[in-house]
Amino acid sequence: MTGVELIIGALAAGSAAGIANTAGNAIGDAYSALKALLTRRLSTRSGADAALESGAADLSAWRARLGAELIRSGAADDQRVLEAARQLLDLLDATGMPDGRHHVDLRMAKGVQVGNYNTQNNAFS
Repeated sequence: MTGVELIIGALAAGSAAGIANTAGNAIGDAYSALKALLTRRLSTRSGADAALESGAADLSAWRARLGAELIRSGAADDQRVLEAARQLLDLLDATGMPDGRHHVDLRMAKGVQVGNYNTQNNAFS
């Protein structure tokens, strides 16, 4: 996982935890700490703070724009930023909300496939 992927994943997961109101104090504090580090790091770059705050309304555009700013600013290689992102993801993982994973109950489901990049053909009669 690159530094950009790590940081953006942590921001997205932390934001999702906050929106779902499942974030505890430690998670909220870790998310705020990461955003504070990034805000300081990106403050000298015109438009970078807007990329950070724009959120994930259009997820792919947000990832691309913020990712480019993280690389240009050097935040993607900043060990303090990367450690803050790892800490946030570790806290989220401990609460069952790791980046990109969800808890799904499929006990009574039929014709369902879980995972990424799957193909399924169903024929019900």
